[in-house]
Amino acid sequence: MTLWDWLIVLVLNGAIIGYGFYLSRKTTSGSEWFLAGRSLPWWGLGLSIVATAIDNADLVSVTGHVYNNGIHILTVFTIATALGCCLSAFLIVPWMYKLGCYTNAEFLEYRFGKSLRLFSALIQIQYRTAILGLMVWSFYLMLIGMVGLEPTMAWALIVLLVLLTAAYTVWGGLASVVWTDALQSLIIFAGSVCIFVSVWNAVGGWDGLREKLATLPDPQWVQEKGWVGSKEDAPPEGAESQQLENWIHMGEFVDPADNTHPFGIMLGWTIIGVGYYTVNHTQTMRLMGARSLWDMKMASIFGAALGIPLMLTVMLLGLFGRVLYPDFTAGDMKADALFPILANDFLTMGLKGLVMAGIVSATVSTFDSMGSALSALFTRDIYARWLRPGQSEAHYLKAGRIATIGVLMLGFLYIPYIISYRNMIDATQALVSVFVTPLFAIYLMGTLTSVPKQGGLVGLIVGGTFGMCCFLQRQDWLESLIGTELPEIMVNRWYVYVWSMGLTAGSMSLTYLFWKPQPVSELINDTVLHSELPPVLEHPFSKPVPVWLQPRWYALVLILFNVWFTFYFFW
Repeated sequence: MTLWDWLIVLVLNGAIIGYGFYLSRKTTSGSEWFLAGRSLPWWGLGLSIVATAIDNADLVSVTGHVYNNGIHILTVFTIATALGCCLSAFLIVPWMYKLGCYTNAEFLEYRFGKSLRLFSALIQIQYRTAILGLMVWSFYLMLIGMVGLEPTMAWALIVLLVLLTAAYTVWGGLASVVWTDALQSLIIFAGSVCIFVSVWNAVGGWDGLREKLATLPDPQWVQEKGWVGSKEDAPPEGAESQQLENWIHMGEFVDPADNTHPFGIMLGWTIIGVGYYTVNHTQTMRLMGARSLWDMKMASIFGAALGIPLMLTVMLLGLFGRVLYPDFTAGDMKADALFPILANDFLTMGLKGLVMAGIVSATVSTFDSMGSALSALFTRDIYARWLRPGQSEAHYLKAGRIATIGVLMLGFLYIPYIISYRNMIDATQALVSVFVTPLFAIYLMGTLTSVPKQGGLVGLIVGGTFGMCCFLQRQDWLESLIGTELPEIMVNRWYVYVWSMGLTAGSMSLTYLFWKPQPVSELINDTVLHSELPPVLEHPFSKPVPVWLQPRWYALVLILFNVWFTFYFFW
């Protein structure tokens, strides 16, 4: 990168970080730090949602994953995103909002008891700090591959960026995070468009991509040159080969590892993507800071609508990379290194700086979001509930600020685990099915059914035990521990999410036989809003909301469009 490129990076991101420090001066209370005093409008929240959902790890890891596996991950960013945003904003988070909860974990205490609140906080901290590790590692790859820094200098810059992000998050809380995210989302969009257009032209557009893919065999199948990939992922004997053109069409793609039907792959991705918007306080925290329920719903729809086309460009970069560098992973190189290589080879001076500015913005926007959300989980659901209850709001505000630095540093611990996998997304998938998917089922059952209060712990025990057994079996440890293994259909890397949801929800349903049902609506009568939070508003208007501004119509259009788009163009 040239001096001009570095100036673009420093000016754009330096100005936004400086603005974050400016905003942090206005935060004085716990409700302002954790929930921005419930004052955030829909458009600012929507931009923040997309900036948080799309981090530098997505840009790097999704490009690499598509290079290795094709475009079936598209389901996460189309159908699953539309469903997940609407499910969270219309059916789940409003209950938390009305109860005056500070975190999504706090809701589970009202619904299922304090043990579920603790487990939810611990699971989310573990899950999201692992994602922090992905972000740190992907940013390191960018600094090495695109900028050409020495490893020592790259790590020093990463630590400095984490500390700067923590500084304005520590003092400003959610309001500072949301408004800096909103600005950073604009830089992310600009950088993504630049690299996409440059590589699109180099490949020859959509027609050029299809023509080149049609001439290439799928490298994950057994070919004349032998197997390309790890021994654990080798295809079953006798499996037929497929052309690489199938990677564009999910309905024609066959997973070479286990011959899973395309609908099975789509279903697995859908559960992962939908659950992200509920079992992830970096997103629910934003919705809980909305100035009204109307703003909450519109923000979620707006954020999803912005993020979907952006992630489509990232996924196509993976396919472009496959035709430009068909032997990229033949040696020791991993596909996660593809994005910085594309940036280096196809961007000119100035554009490279803009793309790097987008990478830094994507990194910072999610660092600050995770810092504020995970510190809220630790402070409200662990520290204030179990370790130091009954303290003042000023005490918990200070504790939350200190916890922000700690949770951001935890991400570094996951780096050895992440680099042991062929692709960063493979590492994430291995963790999600253990406790995150059962927890998602518990949130669904807790808000959509009248399952008894005792059902939450029963579901977590059953779903968590199943998830842990599957994880141990993938590591070849389960048989040595208990003398047997689960059937392959249960540990299939796509069907495992269906089994996890089914076993968790099924075991919770059985508790109807032993305990009294408890509708979630009854909780409102037993709970008083925290005194420092403003009252619940249905909408911000002085008159009734007109029909054309009803969020449900926009949600319906968003979902139907994404279903049509996915099946019409990519099935």
